[in-house]
Amino acid sequence: MGVFPSKGPNQGNDITAQQPAAADTISTRRQSKPKGALTDKTASLAKPRSSAYKLADGNGLYLMVNPSGSKLWRWKYRVGGKEKLMALGAYPDVALAQARDARAAARKQLAADIDPMAQRKADNVAKAKASANSFEAVARTWWESWKPARSEQHAGQVMRRFEADVFPQLGKRPVSGIEAPELVGMLKAISKRGAIDLAKRALQTSSQVFRFAIAHGLATRNPAADIRPSDVLPSRKKENLARIDGKELPELLRHIDAYQGTPVTRLAMKLMALTFVRTTELIAAQWSEFDLDGAEWRIPAERMKMKTPHIVPLSDEAVNTLRTLALITGHNLLVFPGERDHEKPMSNNTILKALERMGYKGRNDGARVQGRRIDTPARTGIRSPAH
Repeated sequence: MGVFPSKGPNQGNDITAQQPAAADTISTRRQSKPKGALTDKTASLAKPRSSAYKLADGNGLYLMVNPSGSKLWRWKYRVGGKEKLMALGAYPDVALAQARDARAAARKQLAADIDPMAQRKADNVAKAKASANSFEAVARTWWESWKPARSEQHAGQVMRRFEADVFPQLGKRPVSGIEAPELVGMLKAISKRGAIDLAKRALQTSSQVFRFAIAHGLATRNPAADIRPSDVLPSRKKENLARIDGKELPELLRHIDAYQGTPVTRLAMKLMALTFVRTTELIAAQWSEFDLDGAEWRIPAERMKMKTPHIVPLSDEAVNTLRTLALITGHNLLVFPGERDHEKPMSNNTILKALERMGYKGRNDGARVQGRRIDTPARTGIRSPAH
């Protein structure tokens, strides 16, 4: 009728063939940007009103804008015929893309017949349980039950080692989930400081925690039992330090009596040689610990790794040394106060350096002059040549 253009023999077929392509283009365009979908700009510029309102993104996701100005992501879904509302965080802390990812993950759960909110609650319960049974929590519980049989000082040292070296590495991990490689990593981190002995102790005390956890049903195995320190820690060549035995004591005492340093340092070395206590025990001594008439030194348990005081019998020479010291420092709390601060004990290095100057370098282990206990002056009655 002249209204329609003329068609070639195949032109109608061409139009039919082009229609699906046009539909695909429209479909693709809609998938990339659904009608009514939110944009970051819309979410950012949304202003509070007198009442809360929603900005829909699609597939149940929307942004709730409250009169207070807060913007909260919510996802609406149905499970078992019941409508539920799931919180997905606050905007802008949770960006639009993150909210969409959360919605997609929740929809996958829903497709697998898993209620996303019920699963979230179960996950939170599991996390809370894991936190309650973390290595640190179990270790502190073990420590509370272990420490009554130990001195306060020793128990404190063990906890400080946990806090400094173990908890930073393993503290937040569930005690039942820790594996041997994690312990190895902890040991290597400690040994990098050159503290190989501390690394070994950390492994020993960690093993005690795992045994405690197993006994209380909090773990099923002890990963520390799978590790030998020699397999993961560098070995050190043992050095046998020279010893001062009973035959050398008279010469040592002569050197001490001839020492040209301060009288307190000289008498400290002499008392150590006469009692064979550790330098740390010696320099922290207080006058209240000594019974000179009873010839006895009672080192309090809190300064020892014991529950009872350490009793040191005093020879006549040791008593005379202490009576001489009393004339110098008897008015102080400490037997060997520091030169500058009399409220603190003298430095451990003061005695060690004095011994080195007398030619005894390398003949002490940093804690005590070496000697056979059966040859100590307190037992043999050896006296200083000056007496």
